Amino acid sequence: MCGIAGRIVWGQEARGTDPSALARAAERMRHHGPDGEGFHSERGENYALDLVHTRLSIIDLSEFGRQPMTNENGTVILVCNGEIYNFQELRSELHSRGHRFISRTDVETILHLYEELGEEAISRLDGMFALAIWDRTRRRLLLARDRMGVKPLYYAERPGGELLFASEVKALIPLGLEVQPDLEALAEHLTFQWCTGERCLFRGVRYLAQGHIVLSEDGRPLRRRQYYDLAHREDDYPTDKKKAAEKLLGLFEKAIGRQVFSDVPVGSFLSGGMDTGAISAVCRRHIPHLHTFTCGFDLSSGVTRMESFFDEREESRTLARYLDTDHHELVLRPGDMQPVLPLVVWHLDEPRVGISYQVWYTARLIKQYVTVVLSGVGGDESYAGYPWRYRHILDVHDTETFDRLYYKCWIRFLDDEEKRRLFTDEVNRAISGFSTFDSYREVMQGTRARHPLNRALYFDAKTFLNGLFMVDDKLSMAHSVESRVPFTDNALIDFSLRVPPWWKMRDNGEGADFKILLKEAMRPLLPEETLVRKKQGFTPPDRSWFLLPDTWSYLRGMLLSKRATERGYFKRSGIERILEEHASGKRNHRFLIWSLVCFEWWNRLFVDGETATNVESTPALSSHGAS
Repeated sequence: MCGIAGRIVWGQEARGTDPSALARAAERMRHHGPDGEGFHSERGENYALDLVHTRLSIIDLSEFGRQPMTNENGTVILVCNGEIYNFQELRSELHSRGHRFISRTDVETILHLYEELGEEAISRLDGMFALAIWDRTRRRLLLARDRMGVKPLYYAERPGGELLFASEVKALIPLGLEVQPDLEALAEHLTFQWCTGERCLFRGVRYLAQGHIVLSEDGRPLRRRQYYDLAHREDDYPTDKKKAAEKLLGLFEKAIGRQVFSDVPVGSFLSGGMDTGAISAVCRRHIPHLHTFTCGFDLSSGVTRMESFFDEREESRTLARYLDTDHHELVLRPGDMQPVLPLVVWHLDEPRVGISYQVWYTARLIKQYVTVVLSGVGGDESYAGYPWRYRHILDVHDTETFDRLYYKCWIRFLDDEEKRRLFTDEVNRAISGFSTFDSYREVMQGTRARHPLNRALYFDAKTFLNGLFMVDDKLSMAHSVESRVPFTDNALIDFSLRVPPWWKMRDNGEGADFKILLKEAMRPLLPEETLVRKKQGFTPPDRSWFLLPDTWSYLRGMLLSKRATERGYFKRSGIERILEEHASGKRNHRFLIWSLVCFEWWNRLFVDGETATNVESTPALSSHGAS
């Protein structure tokens, strides 16, 4: 797990980057790689190349694991952020073909596989990764991101044949990026709470799509291609449910077995639900004293009835005792958001998907005990874990009707008309003709699925899940913690695409049965009460907490300050209407208010140049040893 960045310029007058700028780019990613840094710069005929790497040592802690890493004759150079879980199988295969290895790292495998297969090597990798390969012989720079998009990678084309890339946008700024907001990306965020495709909040910067490769070759225009996409196997469903559950369990156990491989301590999230519970149960077989972690919320401050279920500490403790883990928890209270919000926004680069300061705090707790943690993200998006979202589209087989219904389901904040009333006239003119429904349909062009549930799951995986990965990765890496996501294992994903929709979710009219096959598969690992627990997201009770006097004053002060209103994005009356609707209980705008405050902090940090200072905040911690 590392941070990567780089720059290539083509042309006779190509000049390399000032070494001090490379050092500043590395400094921006220091949390990604506190264990060392490496640089490679070269000037060739008609090009200038610079590569930057910051290292978090996970496998092979020796100097042989340093990057940038080169092959034997120096013709291929690699920087990579991530983990390759099938590297041992690939290593054996490559060794039999005469390749020699100098390290025990997983990423060295990529170099030799690229020597054998060129860009086709990327499709052979099972893992989470964002990488850059410089092929000196072909005069080609290749950028790639893993199949599901777990690891982030941004890139930007600039005039004069220049390409910049980095794990975090902030690392591009010392390399020459000028910060301006992308207003269409902002419009998407204020509908979905994410950006679709390769859009991001920074104008001129693209967020490389999952399962894609970008190639910059000898000064020619960028070539971009998709090497993987989700394809539901609707003509190849299994028919024996019991055997399918056994197969799923076997694949799951194999995935966990590969992902606990590490030269540093490994732990697991444990929320009290099925996904993290099953991961912890299998981890416990490999790690005698498994550290597990959860975050809860103090609900004593007058939360709503719906929010009374947000604290999962008791369920988590019960499951930790059942699994016999060394369990650690923290509890957040009203007021814990404000001290760390600038840091959260700084590390996210751009806000996406959900309220997330609790993830920042949890990662800080985890770092006290382990460097690698396994997460349950991805189980819901593969096996239909959100029944309230899918119930009304299960029988909608007309594509046009389905798209209009499912798009409305994902208007988390404001539709296009509501945004027009919020945006200033200047912003509305700038995005005239832009529609988030068009953004939705652009995503759905990629699927060939016919069943409505499969179509819904495709959209979720390409959008919402990608946002979850970003938040999980960036806020864990803020504390130099590597978060691994076993549900994205290649074989597990491939199997999920063959599972019939009716083995994922059914609706009998009185209540939905969901994650059906996954529950059946996990039955040997977990107690029945865990398998049947109601789904609960990992989110604070901010519907109520936001309205507490100190927090409400802070939020209003941020959003209605002269500084915020004079930026020219939003009408003051529009912001006041959102706040009034939340305060009166007319609409629960907690996610929208969070995003608006994050956007104001984004402007202060990235546009105004403020510094995100480390304000001390110490939520209550407790540990429960294995019993």
